Amino acid sequence: MDRAGTHDSRPSLPRRRGWLLVGLAMALALDASRPVAPALPDVAAGGPSQAAGRGPDTAARIAEVLRRANPSLSGAEATRIGEAVVRYGRKYDLAPDLVAAILLVESGARPWAVSPKGARGLMQVMPSMMRPLGMVGNFSTIETNIEAGCLILADNIRRLGEADGVSAYFWGSDIRGSGYLERVRATRAKLGHLASS
Repeated sequence: MDRAGTHDSRPSLPRRRGWLLVGLAMALALDASRPVAPALPDVAAGGPSQAAGRGPDTAARIAEVLRRANPSLSGAEATRIGEAVVRYGRKYDLAPDLVAAILLVESGARPWAVSPKGARGLMQVMPSMMRPLGMVGNFSTIETNIEAGCLILADNIRRLGEADGVSAYFWGSDIRGSGYLERVRATRAKLGHLASS
């Protein structure tokens, strides 16, 4: 579902993505020969400024999850996305797993995604937001789009707290339910399970 509350042409994509993440978690849990990676940080436990796990290992784990969620991503694209999630999460004091969860909910890890309302890219940023954010350039690039999304999300969380800030990322100032927040939380929990498997 997009920001307007309408379904895109593939209404089962969120469900398939969820099952893909569950399957991935099970596969990783059964792979005993693989070294165990530490869990991605939980912002709820310590707040965004205390989030750890912002280094290259986190970027690589995020890239792996994104590549499995969207197999059409090249390894280089997934790496760029993972690195941008960590870099701009750090810049705007956001946990990488929260940014990755929103990215997955918003676009299914599709850099080329365009909503019926015109939101674009991985973080589904509206073109009209770029100038007020003080950003220039092609906001459809991986890095610029993730930075714009992180800036919007961080501002929302600073003003409204985490739960309402995440909800406002989808709804704007007129939050009309908790469905989006619950989808982000569920995706974030799956990301944590994947990273700790």
